[in-house]
Amino acid sequence: MPTVTIAGGESIWYKTTGSGKPVLQIHGSAFGHRNFARMTPLMAERFQVIDFDLPGYGESSPMTREGGIPAIAEVVFEFIQALGHDKVSLHGTSFGAMIGVTLAAAHPDVIDRIVFSCFLAKYDLAARMMRKTWKRAAADSGMTAVTDLTSVAGFARGYYERPEAQAQFEEMYEAFAATAPEAFIKGTEAIEKTDLSPLLPGIAAPTLLLAGKEDNMTPFNPAPSGVGFSRIVELLPDCELHILDDCGHYLVLEQPEEATRLATEFLLRA
Repeated sequence: MPTVTIAGGESIWYKTTGSGKPVLQIHGSAFGHRNFARMTPLMAERFQVIDFDLPGYGESSPMTREGGIPAIAEVVFEFIQALGHDKVSLHGTSFGAMIGVTLAAAHPDVIDRIVFSCFLAKYDLAARMMRKTWKRAAADSGMTAVTDLTSVAGFARGYYERPEAQAQFEEMYEAFAATAPEAFIKGTEAIEKTDLSPLLPGIAAPTLLLAGKEDNMTPFNPAPSGVGFSRIVELLPDCELHILDDCGHYLVLEQPEEATRLATEFLLRA
């Protein structure tokens, strides 16, 4: 697969699948591009899908700049420029959605339409405690332990009964192993410092929010110290919300067909 060196010096691994309007997919923390393994073949039936590894993940080089999520959003902007796209639609999940919000606020001219799933604009204290255990696991035991902990938190309870669940867990071990623990910890610390609430009213692009009804990782209604979809939907000027039943945080893995159906209809809308 190709790599491209962006203006800031990082080398970004990426792949494109399909043809049509370009849709850039921004993965969540720990996963790398394999976060969208279930959705990319479906999305590629109608779009040119761009999957990539953020710096520090998978095959991309380490992050060479400081500045938290705004700095990562600039990396993604430079990546879009390096690929020669004037405008793309965004599909971001979890950490990737937080990066996408920041990107869309800073560079609205390069964004067409947006699909975001399962994120908090601001983490509440419970989510921070959850992330604290993951950081400790990454530092002390590595990414295998992080895979176990996030799997417990990330999937709807019923997902474990499905015949494909064990294969999915094995794929997660492989994907997480390609992520440096330091990159995961740094990304988590960036999340904990972030409050996207002030940026949301300034996002002009039409936005689709997809939520999992059983999302315990980034719940629809977090505690008062956090900002979830219940508030985000009020802050975004042009958005619609769909809540998927029997679905947890890993929505793009648990219900890829339904997520693709909703995303495709929305992204193709005039």
